[in-house]
Amino acid sequence: MGRAYQNRKESMAKTSDQKAKVYSKYGREIYVCAKSGGGDPNGNLALRSLIDRAKKDQVPGHVIDKALDKAQGGGGEDFDTARYEGFGPGNTMVIVDCLSDNPNRTFGDVRTCFNKVKSKIGTQGSVSHMFDHSAIFVFSAEDEEAVLEALMMADVDVTDIELEEGKATVFTPNNEYGKARAAILEAYPGVEFDVDEIQFVPQVTTEISGETVEQFERFLDLLNDLDDVQRVFHNAEY
Repeated sequence: MGRAYQNRKESMAKTSDQKAKVYSKYGREIYVCAKSGGGDPNGNLALRSLIDRAKKDQVPGHVIDKALDKAQGGGGEDFDTARYEGFGPGNTMVIVDCLSDNPNRTFGDVRTCFNKVKSKIGTQGSVSHMFDHSAIFVFSAEDEEAVLEALMMADVDVTDIELEEGKATVFTPNNEYGKARAAILEAYPGVEFDVDEIQFVPQVTTEISGETVEQFERFLDLLNDLDDVQRVFHNAEY
C-alpha cells in the first residue's frame, strides 16, 4: 500500500504547480462540504480535514473564507458528485472523482480525455472493485505497536500500518475515518497530520514504461485541466 500511496502523492505534487486550478478545486470542494454538512469546522469533521489539507497545499485564506461564506449564504450553484471509471494507457485502472453542475457536460469532457489517449471509459464498478476505499493518516510516531494499540482500544478496524523514518501511515476502511481520526488525536494530543484524507488505493499496480508513461502523464494532465475534476486515482507504477 505504501508504494501505491507514494504514486498518488507524486501525482498530486505534479498537478499542484497549477495554482489557480488547485485553488478553484479546493474552493468548490469546501463550498460543497460546508453546504451539505455545515460551515463550522468544529462540527463538520470532513470540512475541518479539508480546510487543513487546503492550507497545507498553500491555498490562500481568502479562497477558503469565500467558499465558506458562499455556502453559509444559502445561494450559489448546486454541485453533484460524479465518479467515472475506466482503463487508461497501458491498461491502467483509473477512477475520476468530479463535482459538477452539469453531469452531461462533465461525462462528455471526461470521456474525451480517455478518447484522446486511445483509452476507454467504463461503466460504474468496472475498476473500483480493484481499489480499497481507504482512510489514510500519516503522522509522526516511533512505535508501531503503540499506534495499533490506540486504534484497537477505540475499536477501529485497521487495514494496515506502516512505520518508516519516524512516520506512521495508517490505513482503515473509509467508513472508519471519524473514529480512527479521533483515536489518533486522543492518543497523540496535538498531533499534526501529514496526510488526513480518504482515497482509493489500488490492490494491485500496473507497471508502465517508455512511451506509455508519456501518454499516461498526458492523460493525467488532460483530466486535471478539467474544472469539474477534483481527484484522479490510478494504479499505474512507473
